[in-house]
Amino acid sequence: MGVSYVLCESNSVDIPSNSGALTFNRGFNVPSGMVDEVILRVTTANTSNAILADFGNVLTSCRLIFNGSTTTDFRSGYSSASNNAASQANYFLNSLGDSRMVEVPSDTSKEAYFRWPVGRQLPGGGTSRLETTITWSATAAAVASGTVQWWIRYNDNTETTTSIAAATSFSHAASAENVIVRLPSGIPGSVAGIFIQNDSAADQLNGVTVLSQSNYSIDPQMWRAFNSDLYNGIVYADDDVSTTAQQYAVTCAGGLWIPLFGLSMEDDIRLIVDSSSVTTRTYTPVITSPVTGKTEPQGTQTTPLVSNVSANVVAKAED
Repeated sequence: MGVSYVLCESNSVDIPSNSGALTFNRGFNVPSGMVDEVILRVTTANTSNAILADFGNVLTSCRLIFNGSTTTDFRSGYSSASNNAASQANYFLNSLGDSRMVEVPSDTSKEAYFRWPVGRQLPGGGTSRLETTITWSATAAAVASGTVQWWIRYNDNTETTTSIAAATSFSHAASAENVIVRLPSGIPGSVAGIFIQNDSAADQLNGVTVLSQSNYSIDPQMWRAFNSDLYNGIVYADDDVSTTAQQYAVTCAGGLWIPLFGLSMEDDIRLIVDSSSVTTRTYTPVITSPVTGKTEPQGTQTTPLVSNVSANVVAKAED
């Protein structure tokens, strides 16, 4: 089949608003096949300056569940429509591959794409189910209308399964502390990287030691040199600057992607984090494994239901 795109859900309800934070839950049946990625497409018609920079600044969280298995559990460390810079969601997704979060730069007519990697083979011969949850923070101005669409890209040549695991949160003092990032059980693979987020648009960070890689603390800018952020690696939309081109940056304040080069999951991730301020950070591991061709597991019955009309008739006669 190669590559094919399927529109699974479309509505005009699940859009952000200036009335406050909103959460939307959806569930729908999806075709079988190799799911490469789930695409969230959002459009809005809104008042000027509803979102100052990229659309991801109002995405608080996104959760995807296929047939009862959570494949994506992303939460922004902070989200604010007035943050005039690249969003945490933008930075995170584009750290997993170019153009995973992009939008058409515009002030009053927004069009944004969030492409969540999945890499799951959905079983044939039955109905598969996708459950989605998105939470938006409030926009800075009114949103008149819009659409939310959920697409799936099927791709027979998908090579990796990707799990965006639940984050570990840690309340930091202004000092160097040991941080243990918990890894989920029952998910095979290795850790491609970890996404560190502060709860505000500020690093407040002196350095991070990844004990599997070094005995030395590495400061945020050095990590950004290693992960290509400093090579204008952050791309985002800012319609105040241009409506015909994307913008470039070398930092996403408060966010830091650290590659872990397929770290094994025999133990949790152990860090020493030197925080310059009292704050709360979250640590989100991304787990990948080669696609094996196995389908998502489906339950099998373990207790037989014996059907015997003759015995039932006799049993009722004896009652």
